[in-house]
Amino acid sequence: MSEKANPLGKIFDKLPPSLIKKNNVTLIPEGAIGYLVGPTLALLANSVLSNYFNKYMSDVLHVNTWASAFFTWLPVVSVIFVVLGNILVGKLMDNCKSKNGKARPLLLLSLPISLLALLFLFVFSPYNANSDSWHVGALICIAIGYNLWFAFAYPMYYTPHAGLVSLSTRNSKDRGLLATISNATMLAAMGISSMFLPFFLNLLFVYDMSGKGSPVTNDAGKILYYVDESGAAIYDSAASYAHWKIFVIALLIITAVGVLIEYFFTRERVTEESLGQETEAKPTLSTGAQAKLCFKDKYWIIMMVFFFLYQFGGMIKNVSQNYFCTAMFPDAMGNYTVAYGGQLQGTLAIIGAIPTAIGMVIALPLANILGSKSKAILAGAALAVVGGAIGMLAPTNFIIVTISFVIKALGSTPAMYLSLALLADIFDHQEAVHGVRTDGFSMTVYGAIIAGMTGLTTGVLNMVLSATNYDVATLQTNEALRAAMPWVFIGGETLCYLGIFLIFLFMGVEKFSKIDHLAIVADQKAAAQAEGREYISAEEKIRREEGEEAYQAELKKQADAKAKEEARVAKLSPEKKKAEAEREARIAEEFNTLRKAAGKKAIKL
Repeated sequence: MSEKANPLGKIFDKLPPSLIKKNNVTLIPEGAIGYLVGPTLALLANSVLSNYFNKYMSDVLHVNTWASAFFTWLPVVSVIFVVLGNILVGKLMDNCKSKNGKARPLLLLSLPISLLALLFLFVFSPYNANSDSWHVGALICIAIGYNLWFAFAYPMYYTPHAGLVSLSTRNSKDRGLLATISNATMLAAMGISSMFLPFFLNLLFVYDMSGKGSPVTNDAGKILYYVDESGAAIYDSAASYAHWKIFVIALLIITAVGVLIEYFFTRERVTEESLGQETEAKPTLSTGAQAKLCFKDKYWIIMMVFFFLYQFGGMIKNVSQNYFCTAMFPDAMGNYTVAYGGQLQGTLAIIGAIPTAIGMVIALPLANILGSKSKAILAGAALAVVGGAIGMLAPTNFIIVTISFVIKALGSTPAMYLSLALLADIFDHQEAVHGVRTDGFSMTVYGAIIAGMTGLTTGVLNMVLSATNYDVATLQTNEALRAAMPWVFIGGETLCYLGIFLIFLFMGVEKFSKIDHLAIVADQKAAAQAEGREYISAEEKIRREEGEEAYQAELKKQADAKAKEEARVAKLSPEKKKAEAEREARIAEEFNTLRKAAGKKAIKL
């Protein structure tokens, strides 16, 4: 590294190196351990907080009863700090390039902040059931911990975690594999917290068995718990508070193990490549300059609109699912109840996980069959729209709704598993055309979308609930709610996928992939020649780092790919060969036009 390198980058240089030594991506250990096991463990804490922290505040600390304004406005006001936190992480990624990467070191930096945030939320906050004096102290600790977690700790982990796919390799197929695995980790973490943790919630939300309220018994007459006048279960706050402390310590250990696994079993080959081709650190493009470049890039704009629609559709479905099931499906006695709605919600979650798991296996092969990731996402969006339309036909029929849910879940899988790999293709295209990458600014925007979507969709849902006068006590007669909820739960996501389908008709960045890689190599060679230094190709780097055997394996891999492409071309008719040659010429001409507009020389092919 140059003496001009960022001081934090010099510190990152001294961190332990990655345990991944191979220059090519492998499923084991990099994919399976670095991109699946590690992130699943690391993401578990955020899944638990997203699903249960509100319930912890209301049912254990009862914040909604003695500080209702704080309870309502905390997530809203915190959006400001979430945006600032994501900007900070993006700038760190841009300015802290090191031999260990520019994203991986930030994973480690997230650990002390995560530790402090969880301690403030669950351990430092004072609690005394017999005194009101703890209230102010508890609010201060919650406010500090909440913002430390959602505005700094989580972005410090998630933004570089999401950016690792684009920095892992330039091989598009390998990136597709890693993107598929990486996106599956969010599903795995959510699955653990929403499917398995509920069976143990009685250990975290301990029932008050002192005899307050009305008893609820089983068939044998045994008292299970007590409820208040509204029918809500009464919890032992002091015992629950103590149990959460122990649980959070275990969660901290799991998070630390996951982050360390991800750090040691991933590698930023693209970052290493740029360092290897520079004699001194080059100034990083400012955030404003990156933003200006991105907002002139139609493919980048399409991708960010896609992320917004995809996240909004998925989140509005998730936050409204319980309300939809409660309002639309009566039990055997004809009553609309929260308990029965919760059972159906769990059933939908379990059934919906099946096509999502299947999609993990078929998403990448589908992209290969259709010829591109964007076409797979386009096809999946079309299927999701069809699935949503089926559900809107009979939203009071649980079987029809379940079929609709499954079809939508299957249609969403290409978007879920391939989108980050497609974003990496856009970064490569920007580098080929403009000579710079916008990972920092782009992941800042992406992280802000992810972090802010829960608050946005919850706000939309609450507006609908208010407009329809939602009240558990009047579920039986609230026809306005039953008319509105299908449009929120089914229609919201369906309309988002219709939008994705329309914008992806214009997504064509992958047609440049071949020429992008040629241009990047040509620019690296030209820079090496201008500076009077040796240019080290990827193949030569493999030979030097991994030995002759790995070098020969890479050459064979490239030769096989070339032979396969030549065999495919040989089977084409003369007319198709001519049409394909003309298409490639048009793409090359379009690419060089973009290069000239960016002030760079055209590439000779």
